[in-house]
Amino acid sequence: MAQDNKETEESDKSRRTFLKAMGIVGIGVLAIGSLRGVIQNIIPPLSNAVSSFPTLTIVSTSGKPINTTDIQVNNPTPFLFDYPLQNEPNFLLRLGDINNKDMAIKSVKVNDPGDGNSFVSAPGVGPYNSVIASSAICQHLGCVPPKIEFYPPSSSSFPGKIHCSCHGSTYDPYTGFSIVTGPTQHPLPNTQLSYDSSSDTYKVMGMVGPTIYGHINDLSGGSALPSTSTTQVSSS
Repeated sequence: MAQDNKETEESDKSRRTFLKAMGIVGIGVLAIGSLRGVIQNIIPPLSNAVSSFPTLTIVSTSGKPINTTDIQVNNPTPFLFDYPLQNEPNFLLRLGDINNKDMAIKSVKVNDPGDGNSFVSAPGVGPYNSVIASSAICQHLGCVPPKIEFYPPSSSSFPGKIHCSCHGSTYDPYTGFSIVTGPTQHPLPNTQLSYDSSSDTYKVMGMVGPTIYGHINDLSGGSALPSTSTTQVSSS
């Protein structure tokens, strides 16, 4: 009888140990599941936007394509348009000299101190090769217009530069939106344009340079533009 009681006690002890172990495993599974949910909430999902840079015609608020005469030389309040995703403003600039005469903008090598790399800037397009574009999101901490703005060559402050009043970063649109003053460590991403002389219209077709501020990839982390063929301009 004593032997039977001993075997029963050992069996109960084994059963309790097994159930305890399964309980720990169950708690662990729940914890992992909860942690996974927390991680998913912290890390935003990748964009459902686009898989490649779209080619879009730049149009006015009425839907009419922008022509060269619509873009004022050295306009201190340049057009803005979203690209490559929604709510990602870009400057559209027609650059000139201090007398507001169009200046041809050539491709140049632009250094990127933030990652030690360099890139070749996008050239000017249009009948005078003076129309260029860039991201209008400051590469320091992501300030957008009107905090970051273009100052024409005739301006008494920051002449011919793009300056962000948030923290003082300054860029040179005449040399690929390169860095003039920090604290930014990256130049502005260049927006690639194309020009159709037969219709005097402009298209946006891609980006070169550093990744747009706040993204791990220019095409992720946001939503696609509502139109698959055009992007609309507004004033900054």
